[in-house]
Amino acid sequence: MCTNYTPSARDRLRAARLGVDHLPPQDWPAEVFPGSEAPIVVRAGAAGDMARGVRCDLARFGLVPHWAADAAKARALSRHTLNARSETAALKPSFRGAWRQRHFALVPMEAFFEPCWEDAAAHGGRSVRWRMAAADGELLTAAGLWDRWTDPASGEIVTSFTLLTVNADGHAVMGRMHRPGDEKRMPVFIPPADRSAWLHASADDAHHWMRALPAAQLSAAPAPLPPRPTRAPRAAQRQTAPPKAAPAPDTPDLFGP
Repeated sequence: MCTNYTPSARDRLRAARLGVDHLPPQDWPAEVFPGSEAPIVVRAGAAGDMARGVRCDLARFGLVPHWAADAAKARALSRHTLNARSETAALKPSFRGAWRQRHFALVPMEAFFEPCWEDAAAHGGRSVRWRMAAADGELLTAAGLWDRWTDPASGEIVTSFTLLTVNADGHAVMGRMHRPGDEKRMPVFIPPADRSAWLHASADDAHHWMRALPAAQLSAAPAPLPPRPTRAPRAAQRQTAPPKAAPAPDTPDLFGP
């Protein structure tokens, strides 16, 4: 399950030859987590339009289905729609509408992060975050689905997306990630030569791209998060606080007896 990745920066997107003429004017974060807004590339035009144009939009990570009843339901659903299993995305209620409408997306990223549990004993029983990137240094374009939801209370239109994933049991890199015994999965990545075809695929043909990226095309290395700063105990804070200045001799103490 991929819940954290590094999106491509603005300069990299301009140079990537994704067929996009304009990028969103708003900035996006250097790292994407659930609920973050990040750039996605989608087919331009209406659902039935077979024109070859594409556009780049900002969308929220964690797909909100168009049928979500209200903002509370939308938030709850989006916590469970960061990833979509490619084997069942065309059937599951949260994703099937986007799949049938051919709301296919490319999600540009420099790297994605997964937890490795191989050396958990040496790290206090905790996993170590690993960074996966393209072995050739190029940006990756993950396959995604997007949808648009309108908040019935405010009228706000929210564009959101999910990353499609595929089984990775036995994968030389991804097989090392996640807890022992868990199914191994990884995002689906679209090769550069197939990006336009994926965005403009039919609902039936889209299954053709649901396969794992070979391990030889990935570089992987530990990338632990920096330790969080610790706060001193309150007692220690009181001990190190500077003493309160005494009032001047000729000045009455307004807070005294």
